[in-house]
Amino acid sequence: MNKRIFLSSPHMSDEGYEMQYVKEAFDTNWIAPLGENVNEFENELAARVGSKAAAALSSGTGALHLALRAAGVGEGDIVFCPTLTFSATANPIIYQNATPVFIDSNYETWNMCPKALEEAFEKHPKVKAVIVVHLYGLSADMDKILEICKNHNVPIIEDAAESLGGYYKGKQTGTFGDYGIFSFNGNKIITTSGGGMLVSNNEERIAKVRFWATQSRDKARHYQHSELGFNYRMSNVVAGIGRGQLKVLTQRVEKKREIYEFYKRELVGLDGVKFMPVNEWDKPNYWLSSITLTGKVKPIEIMKALEDENIESRPIWKPMHLQPFFKKFDYVGTEVSEKLFENGVCLPSDTKMTNEDLERVIKIIKGLWLKK
Repeated sequence: MNKRIFLSSPHMSDEGYEMQYVKEAFDTNWIAPLGENVNEFENELAARVGSKAAAALSSGTGALHLALRAAGVGEGDIVFCPTLTFSATANPIIYQNATPVFIDSNYETWNMCPKALEEAFEKHPKVKAVIVVHLYGLSADMDKILEICKNHNVPIIEDAAESLGGYYKGKQTGTFGDYGIFSFNGNKIITTSGGGMLVSNNEERIAKVRFWATQSRDKARHYQHSELGFNYRMSNVVAGIGRGQLKVLTQRVEKKREIYEFYKRELVGLDGVKFMPVNEWDKPNYWLSSITLTGKVKPIEIMKALEDENIESRPIWKPMHLQPFFKKFDYVGTEVSEKLFENGVCLPSDTKMTNEDLERVIKIIKGLWLKK
């Protein structure tokens, strides 16, 4: 069996930063979802991205759920959501008994299409919130989206789960809207094994989120709860991993960029190959290097050829409006997201990949064109 090459797997620092903080949590017996690592991870992440406040939570999904609550989304409310995303973006809308309306992408960004967003507002003028996703570390066209949402007086929640370390016009994605969320799942650019962060410049709302996330326990000698609560706080051990990972974020982004540039240099001339769009105002984190194919080689052929050699790849996200659970909800757009799904492939983008690993991937992929 050939050496396994992953799509994107956890990558701990060579310096052992993570273990220093984890050991401290064990040595002080702060294993619960409280402690210095949690507090400092919030402070350090907020400072890194340029937000006033942050709440460390058990997942990016939990962060998005509480962002919707903080934005006042409730039963019967409409929330605009990109269709080209992972289901974790849309699921929290349902948690709040709200109604998603899915918005198409454009080819220029692969993210929410401003034109489709305008059309959605014309069709559904009473909207409670707009979720914007920065897919695969690529920034959405935030200036246009911000202007549209400002005109309609609707708050923005940024799902930046995949884009930590990526910038739009010099500013970290996830910090343009009223709320931003990041994920530290095992496959993300930095990981805590599981976990997420909600950021905002509204410090009062972040304090409220922390309250909700700790079962909404009132300040009383006995256990008293005046509001619905959730068990969403991050573990002090997990937060220690995050503090260590944050120290190598710049290195991880640089490696992801090198992987992308290697693929582009080697594959761009092949018939039908087109790379994910990187705009002049966008400085992505290149979380996953992704391509579309419109020539003689099909996406499934690449994925199967790599799989046969113990190499992981995957399709572009299947749009939400095509998913069995979500297809009953409204969708505004054309067929851009569907075409990206049909023609797209996410190539192995693991930061532990060596030059030999990259060469191995390229040889397999190029071999498909030689056979044609």
